[in-house]
Amino acid sequence: MAKPRTPIGTWGDINVDRVGSGSYRARSWFRDLDGRSRLVQASADTGPRAEVALKAKLARRIRRSSGSVELSADSPFTRLVEVWLEDLELDDLAQATRDLYERDMRTLVLPAFREMTLREITIMKVDRFLKQQQKFSYARAKHAKVVLNLALGLALRYEAIDRNPVTGTKRLKRPPSEAKALTLAQVQAIRAAVKGWRRGEEKLPGPKPDGQLEAIIEVMIGSSLRIGEVLALRKCDVDVTSTPATVRVTGTIVSPKGKPTYRQPKPKTKTSVRRIAVPSYTAEALRARLVELAGEPPETLIFHSRNGTPLTTNNVRRRLRDILKEVGITGVTPHAFRRTAATTVERSGGADMAAELLGHSSTEITKKHYIEPDENVNVLTARILESLAPGPMPEQAAADGGANADEPGAAT
Repeated sequence: MAKPRTPIGTWGDINVDRVGSGSYRARSWFRDLDGRSRLVQASADTGPRAEVALKAKLARRIRRSSGSVELSADSPFTRLVEVWLEDLELDDLAQATRDLYERDMRTLVLPAFREMTLREITIMKVDRFLKQQQKFSYARAKHAKVVLNLALGLALRYEAIDRNPVTGTKRLKRPPSEAKALTLAQVQAIRAAVKGWRRGEEKLPGPKPDGQLEAIIEVMIGSSLRIGEVLALRKCDVDVTSTPATVRVTGTIVSPKGKPTYRQPKPKTKTSVRRIAVPSYTAEALRARLVELAGEPPETLIFHSRNGTPLTTNNVRRRLRDILKEVGITGVTPHAFRRTAATTVERSGGADMAAELLGHSSTEITKKHYIEPDENVNVLTARILESLAPGPMPEQAAADGGANADEPGAAT
């Protein structure tokens, strides 16, 4: 006899697992509005908190599956925002992405359309709003357009509006920009600055450097990983016994607003999951860290705080910025190392190899944002164009040939 299905709008048993240092994940199967069962999960720093977060998600799904979500052209925009935020929970988005969408909606979009109904949001009003945002910056206008398009797209799917007004607006014009890689001299200067920080003869207050930042930089340079991906590396993700050594990207570090920082068990995109062979200097930095972590479990983070908790990306950025500022180096962020790795690989192996290294699905983003343009044209062109070197005019050459033929001793 077939096992009866759970009714629509109900969930099964809740399982809570530890997924890393200070991170727990609660999971359960939920039978959705379409009759399909889907796995729903939530993470937190303790098991009980993860379970509470999961139950909150499940409660929102129940409200949706019960048909309580109603939208019409006369619904206020604020109601659409509520429904849209709940709908985001159904998407397979990283927590950091959801937090960014919610922040952009509340700070950029909601103030402009708070008092309007969906019927009153026209193409003209949206276009004018986006132009106002672009006066501040292209990035601000782009972020606003993305979340507004997502929310009004949901209203369209719910048949509350006949068309999404965002699709009729003028395309945003991106200001010209150029990826900039670090030179070898700049990289060496950064290494020297970080290595020498607080290691002079003077006795300075505060904890001494533990060498982690130096190792983090070597990993970023030699792997092209994002800072969050570097900080999420575990002992089990690193293999220094192979030649060359490898690192496997399986997660990233996220810091949700108002919640503890934790290791998310998946990186930014699906193509970001990959195994990367690293150069000798990166392997050496990782070996030194593994010696420090000898005896620790395989799931232990390679880089962590003194309490064993994940390092935050913001703290690493701030520390790097402060150290470099002391020696007069400005404008260097962790992403500069990623662009440097991409540019170096592209110069020798081409854009496809650089895109593969960075975990991009195509070379378009790699070329546009990570590879520094090369103004040098292939030197072979000079050799090819050498065929056009100046010489005797064709008429003169023929005349000279005829004159030589009449001279004594000419071949007959």
